[in-house]
Amino acid sequence: METVQWKVEGMDCSNCALTIHKYLEKEGMKNVKVNFASGDVLFEFNGDHTKEEIAKGINSLGYKVANQQPRPTGSSGRAVAGNQQFFLSTHLQRFLFCLPFTSLLILHMIPGVHIHWLMNPWFQLGLTLPVYFLGMRYFGKSAYKSLRNGFPNMNVLIAIGATAAFVYSLYGTLIGEAAKYMFYETAAVIITLVFLGNYLEDASVQSTQRALKALIKSQKVMAHMIAYDDEHNEQIFTVENTQLKAGDLILIKSGEQVPADSKILWGDAHVNEAIVTGESVPVHKYPKDKLIGGSILSDGTVKAQVTATGNDTILSGIINMVKQAQGEKPPVQQLADKISAIFVPVVIIIAVATLSVNWIILKEFTPALMRSIAVLVIACPCAMGLATPAAIAVGLGRGARNGILFRNASSLELFKNITQVVFDKTGTLTTGKFIVSGFSCVVGDENDFKKTVYSLEKYSTHPIAKAISGEWNAKDEIRWASINEVKGLGMFAKDKDGNSWQAGSYKTASAFTTDDSHNVYIVKNSTLIGWIDVEDEIRLESKPVIDYLHLKGIKTILLSGDRYAKTKKLGMQLGIHEVIAEQTPEQKLQKITELSALTPTAMVGDGINDAPALAKATIGISMSDASQIAMQSAQVVLMNYGLKKLPAALGLGKHTYITIKQNLFWAFAYNVVAIPVAAVGFLSPAVGAFAMGFSDVVLAINSVRLFVKKVD
Repeated sequence: METVQWKVEGMDCSNCALTIHKYLEKEGMKNVKVNFASGDVLFEFNGDHTKEEIAKGINSLGYKVANQQPRPTGSSGRAVAGNQQFFLSTHLQRFLFCLPFTSLLILHMIPGVHIHWLMNPWFQLGLTLPVYFLGMRYFGKSAYKSLRNGFPNMNVLIAIGATAAFVYSLYGTLIGEAAKYMFYETAAVIITLVFLGNYLEDASVQSTQRALKALIKSQKVMAHMIAYDDEHNEQIFTVENTQLKAGDLILIKSGEQVPADSKILWGDAHVNEAIVTGESVPVHKYPKDKLIGGSILSDGTVKAQVTATGNDTILSGIINMVKQAQGEKPPVQQLADKISAIFVPVVIIIAVATLSVNWIILKEFTPALMRSIAVLVIACPCAMGLATPAAIAVGLGRGARNGILFRNASSLELFKNITQVVFDKTGTLTTGKFIVSGFSCVVGDENDFKKTVYSLEKYSTHPIAKAISGEWNAKDEIRWASINEVKGLGMFAKDKDGNSWQAGSYKTASAFTTDDSHNVYIVKNSTLIGWIDVEDEIRLESKPVIDYLHLKGIKTILLSGDRYAKTKKLGMQLGIHEVIAEQTPEQKLQKITELSALTPTAMVGDGINDAPALAKATIGISMSDASQIAMQSAQVVLMNYGLKKLPAALGLGKHTYITIKQNLFWAFAYNVVAIPVAAVGFLSPAVGAFAMGFSDVVLAINSVRLFVKKVD
């Protein structure tokens, strides 16, 4: 199936997103993700309908597909809008247009103000008409389309409430009894304040996107492109980075932003990769090292070759990952969605019941109608739908800003249940780089022993040999008469005097010793002259992370394919609760399956052999320097050797869920309290209109707190 990504305009709340989501699923689209805050709509296109038909269907719901092809992006990463905005196209413009008319209408309600001509019903009708027509062009049109398509939205409530007040007032004016029926200001105030509330909601929700916007903004920069003329003289000219292609040569100077993913050909520099990794300490980069587009050269000048541009860059991948995750629905959202789907019809029923009961009790139609209108206006299905997306957007945005990438929104919620964390050994708790931890020279001088070992191992490609030769580098090395490497055994050489030398595994020395606990054995002419031990270097952050997990009551398990003795030693050094060693990838998968079945389990790994286990764990966590398949299998990626970011990832997940619960409590409590209060006459329609918009703002502000809240 083809994945389609569109920009849809006109979504004001999560109820709108739910409408589009239901429509696409009804048409057979799969893996639908709708993010009302950014307007991004993603789905898998099944081919049963044309894209034009699907876009037309979305437009018929009252929304607008900005581009019907898989969304091209401008240099900023935003979708390219197909049409220019027209006058009164934003909530702020609509509010400002309505405000003067509404202000005049309510002027006579101020105590002590008596302006005779303001009380004229025809004058009030004239003031109300522009506001009402604009309100119906927006709320009425949206309400009609939503009802026609069977997905009633909150604008149905606003349109009915405003129309009821307007028609009731117009009826009184036409029959000449305006004094009894004049509520023009109610219709105008409802429309004006809801426009204000929608604007405040938009502004608040958009603030939840600021981390993502910072990433998007960093994509557009100018680049110094290197070219050569006919005489092979170097020419440098400035172009926008969107014009670059893989293979182009670029010059990047100190203080400049890396315009695209590239590889250093000449020079070295200190690079600040905080925009992508969350790590502010500059990294020293040398020739052949990779540069991430969006990072900053804090010191140095380099010439580099572009390796990826546009949507293929690391930064674009991160942005798309966050956007897709924001469009997903975690389990906690399902209840809110079910309630929002039936909320509008239920509120209309409650409003009709309010009108009927109050009319019977009060024996007056006017106050009964006002209470019924207040119920319509005060109800806020948006708050319930906004509760989860707003918190998810902030949680994912803060994670991206700090080098913690969540592939889906569910991962944020699942973190709250994690009771144990399983770690791979090599490359996760250790750096994957070997260091000499001990050696013994049985025969001869220690310095001569080191020189001989260096002279042998410098010709090997084995990681252990490279570590030893790098640590024991000698200037006056031995010149061998012959030397060769035998895979699985080690190095074999002969010196100019005819002596035979071997540096290899226990197999090369098994005839001379029964001690198989060392890594490298050195043999000369069938005599063991020494041995060397190496060990994987422990990451500096491993111990603090393990201690943090224990402090939080989370069990730690070390799961490795390495030998038990080495794995047990590492486990004891770090204080890990349980050690499981000598496991094949199949055994790792089986073990993670068993552990996850018993209790929610997170798995942290980085190798190809970890990929199946990462996919099977409750939450799979991978490092950014891991194998590609491990990163694809994990739900969470920690950037820049990011084991130290694990506590923040766990804390962010838990606090995001806490924020969601707080938002849902506020949304449900607001409606449970506000609707009965309006039904018994303690809230006017005007106050209700303001309170409706204010409730959404409260949720957005509570969600934005996640940006600064301490989570680890």
